[in-house]
Amino acid sequence: MSVLARNNVHVSGKGPPMVFVHGFGCDQAMWRLLAPHFAETHTCILLDLVGSGQSDLSAYDPGKYATLDGYAADLCEVLAEVTDAPAICVGHSVSAMIGMLANIRSPDQFLAQVMVGPSPCYINDGDYVGGFERSDIESLLETLESNYLGWASNMAPAIMGAPEQPELAVELTNSFCRTDPEIAKQFARVTFLSDHRAELPELQAPTLVLQCSEDLIAPRAVGEYLRRTLPNCTLHVIENVGHCPHLSAPSASVAAIEQFLRSL
Repeated sequence: MSVLARNNVHVSGKGPPMVFVHGFGCDQAMWRLLAPHFAETHTCILLDLVGSGQSDLSAYDPGKYATLDGYAADLCEVLAEVTDAPAICVGHSVSAMIGMLANIRSPDQFLAQVMVGPSPCYINDGDYVGGFERSDIESLLETLESNYLGWASNMAPAIMGAPEQPELAVELTNSFCRTDPEIAKQFARVTFLSDHRAELPELQAPTLVLQCSEDLIAPRAVGEYLRRTLPNCTLHVIENVGHCPHLSAPSASVAAIEQFLRSL
């Protein structure tokens, strides 16, 4: 099985490479409002994480993907197949950490990181505010285990936010419900129980943290923590409700990313 088939890789445009990595329960279609814009000036690389979208489900290995490192290794392999030039990695939510881990693993493959709604740890810990108590996360995972489709229907609208665009909540719900439930359950556990705060100081690449002013999953305190902790970080807050500004506020997202790219 080829790496490109495994991750359902699609490449468009020309110029310096940009790779777009979707979040939990999503696929590369979630970048449809951003990637075409950047394809005018960049080689845009779209992929599906193994277990998501149109990736090769036979490649899913519960052992390999028991941590985010398995996905980070895949990202490095995809880039090695497509380009020799260092890429700008645009990662949404959990994939912001996947991009970071890939960058630390193979710094020559990356020029910069754009983190959309990132969180290095979702659980409050002492002075650190991740947004959830451990009991909240355990309850969420228990609900997901017992009734994945019901969980998806309830959680997707809350995650999407954007109350004035209800069609986006429907789209995210449908995306969640298309994901294999067993794979989704493991990926959710890996996502919400992960803690990558210790690795943050290792990321030397210029990094844009793109955050919404109101985000249930990654509150403002997380963005401020990343700004303080990442060695080369710019924080940009978009006035928007929800966790998916690339869908609900695409113009503001494009403008912030363009400004960041000009600074490189």
